[in-house]
Amino acid sequence: MHPTYLMPATVRTGAPGGTAPNAAAATVRTGPVPVPVPAAVRFRAACPECRGRFELAAGALRLAIGASRRTTFYTFTCPQCAAPVRKPAGERIIELLTGGGVRTLRLHATP
Repeated sequence: MHPTYLMPATVRTGAPGGTAPNAAAATVRTGPVPVPVPAAVRFRAACPECRGRFELAAGALRLAIGASRRTTFYTFTCPQCAAPVRKPAGERIIELLTGGGVRTLRLHATP
């Protein structure tokens, strides 16, 4: 499973107002909370070159998120003809790919 990290959490224990009746009560800080992504997540894809249809693991895909629709896309290599494939990624595709553990690259415009 690939962990996806959420915001860090802080858990307070003891009496309200920060006064602890005993030495055991304290503030416990925890790091990022991992959300497991099943290793068996697969994505259906198609190659525009050979017209093949297949399923790909999250590790076979890359997602690039840019400032515009033109610069937001996902890529993979066709397992049937070895052609590099680049397809546009809308909001729903971004949501599915990131939720499925696909590696993401955020593109920044240069001044």
